[in-house]
Amino acid sequence: MSITIRSFGHTREGRPVTLLRMENAAGACAEVLDYGARLRSMVVPDRDGKPRDVCLGLDSVAEYEANGDYLGALVGRCANRIRGGRFRLGGREYALTVNQGANHLHGGARGFDRYVWEHRLEGGSVVFSRTSPAGEEGYPGLLRVEAAYTLTEDNALCLRLTAEADEDTVVNLTGHAYWNLNGQGAGEVGEHTLSIDAIAFTELAEDGCPNGTIASVVGTPFDLREPRALREGWDTTHPQIRLGGGYDHNWILRGDGLREAAVLRAPESGISLHLSTTQPGLQVYTANGLSARQGKSGASYVPRGAVALEGQGFPNAVNEPTFPTVVLAAGGIYQQEIVFAFRHD
Repeated sequence: MSITIRSFGHTREGRPVTLLRMENAAGACAEVLDYGARLRSMVVPDRDGKPRDVCLGLDSVAEYEANGDYLGALVGRCANRIRGGRFRLGGREYALTVNQGANHLHGGARGFDRYVWEHRLEGGSVVFSRTSPAGEEGYPGLLRVEAAYTLTEDNALCLRLTAEADEDTVVNLTGHAYWNLNGQGAGEVGEHTLSIDAIAFTELAEDGCPNGTIASVVGTPFDLREPRALREGWDTTHPQIRLGGGYDHNWILRGDGLREAAVLRAPESGISLHLSTTQPGLQVYTANGLSARQGKSGASYVPRGAVALEGQGFPNAVNEPTFPTVVLAAGGIYQQEIVFAFRHD
């Protein structure tokens, strides 16, 4: 596996941005940026051996700075939504930046996706790191974070996430890549099939946060224990689908440790994505509100033109005592892993 490095321009503040390209002997390659520790490109062979870039991304730093869709970004300090931007921890109430209606989303107005991270090469991996100071976006405690990307020789992209804090705080990190297995810009992904190893999901309230109910998937569009075309789900009139404008929900994954949680397949290209994670939940977002825009190399991006599969803690978990905790104790170590393994049928 080889890694090449080149300049990707500068932020509006004048910070240089670097692109790092990982390529294996099988012809797969992944491009990552230190702006937002994000995945910009993922090229894998289809069933005929033709390379396809299956990850949405942009051609300049300025486009990323102007875009609010978190394309490929590492999101945090706390991914997903926190209701009202408020939570109590250690007997104290904290007020976070509110940036989606009344809620705090993906780390706030300037989350981790809006910073240039430090980077280094380590044993064939690209490792991004940054220190989030106490009080950033309202969070308690200084937090040191690392995100390591590794491309394997069998076409798997591994994302390892670690963090430690000097005070009790809230941490929930994930990658926000958008996938279209027919190729970025190939139109809607409604014919992609998705299966998820889950028998329950967290219902949404009107504000997009969980309402606290753990609901069975049985008899609903959320039953993806067997592969189902995404269009079959988002075309239903189920109240939860209408609330999300499509899929924008958290599935409660079975098992623990690093295990296969979901499989996404594209019948046209023959490419399949097998997602494994250590996280308790999987947020599936069918890009219902994706901005119609020009992507890499003139590709056209449209709503529902991709799907994000975000292994993470449950949304608003800090305010739901029955959900798995997203609190990181002072001196403790946060460790999670997400693996995107690409195959072709």
